[in-house]
Amino acid sequence: MKAAVIGSGNIGTDLLIKLIRGRGVVTAAAMIGIDPDSEGLARARRLSVPTSADGVKGLIALDGFDDIDIVFDATSAAAHRANAAALAPHGKTLIDLTPAAIGPYVVPPVNLDEHLDAANVNMVTCGGQATIPVVAAVSRVTPVHYAEIVASIASRSAGPGTRANIDEFTVTTARAIEQVGGATRGKAIIVLNPAEPPLLMRDTVHCIVDDCDTDRVADSVREMAASVAAYVPGYRLKQRPQFRTLAADDPLVGLAGGGRLLVSVYLEVEGAAHHLPAYAGNLDIMTAAALRTAERLAERSPAR
Repeated sequence: MKAAVIGSGNIGTDLLIKLIRGRGVVTAAAMIGIDPDSEGLARARRLSVPTSADGVKGLIALDGFDDIDIVFDATSAAAHRANAAALAPHGKTLIDLTPAAIGPYVVPPVNLDEHLDAANVNMVTCGGQATIPVVAAVSRVTPVHYAEIVASIASRSAGPGTRANIDEFTVTTARAIEQVGGATRGKAIIVLNPAEPPLLMRDTVHCIVDDCDTDRVADSVREMAASVAAYVPGYRLKQRPQFRTLAADDPLVGLAGGGRLLVSVYLEVEGAAHHLPAYAGNLDIMTAAALRTAERLAERSPAR
């Protein structure tokens, strides 16, 4: 299947390089931007990938547009809404890397196969891709009354799009923690860490559950981490999941509305450094998840 990338910034460029270096199941057919002088479009041209600086209109007017099956959108939440409306009559499958959340949330190892027929799938957020698999791993063993995630990323890996979408990040991630992760209630926090040299992405996941078999929970988390690492090699647990019984009067018990056992999981995500620095694991996990989704779509295509 052929794919176009809208957005010539860091995420779009990294995704383009992943497509070119990938297994050939999905190939790069175009890169689209709005700045003719952008580094991403210049790199695409050097790689012999067709480009346009006229946005989604330029994509639709591009030679070979009819042969494109998948469109990745690596712009912003507001831009994606306009792009999705413009592309709707053309029958393309949209993979949305913004927090716009027009289509269903998709986290590949958790629910990808449920949404392979959707016209527009949303990749949630970097924090969601890193942490929702853990929440889902806990919830498939025992009900999760409350899940809270903290995603800490290097400030230098947060470009204008990420910074403009902070509010959407927290709302979208919290909803996906509930809808995909299975938590009754979810909360998301993002921290832009200004440390120099930049630190790798770190994620903390807290789940409040009832008393349960902690060994089964730990095994489930480890199995899920291995599933994510299959397409994000730098994804790893920092230590064994931790368990702590909460006192009856602990504020967390009231917040969760039930449950007395706190499960804590600590993660680290190192980027593959295809285009971005290794510390930008937050961007790498998004592009890797989007490519994983596209490859799964291609693998099930009747044409294959």
